[in-house]
Amino acid sequence: MSCCGNARGQLTAKLAAAKSTPVAAVLFEYVGRTRLIIIGPATRTSYRFDRPGARALVDGRDKPSLAAVSVLRQVGG
Repeated sequence: MSCCGNARGQLTAKLAAAKSTPVAAVLFEYVGRTRLIIIGPATRTSYRFDRPGARALVDGRDKPSLAAVSVLRQVGG
């Protein structure tokens, strides 16, 4: 069996670093009618919006997925 030149170890280290790299939080506002609980697919964090107008800080890694939800709006930049 041939050696991969430690490529697997390097890849594992890069993936671990990417998961632990802080990403700026983004503020989202719920514009639906009742309440919403959604789990961010990247971080597995549960975000709760208990009423219309509720706001929550969302990890930047979850931003693309939550931005695709029609009843959530990004607040600010």
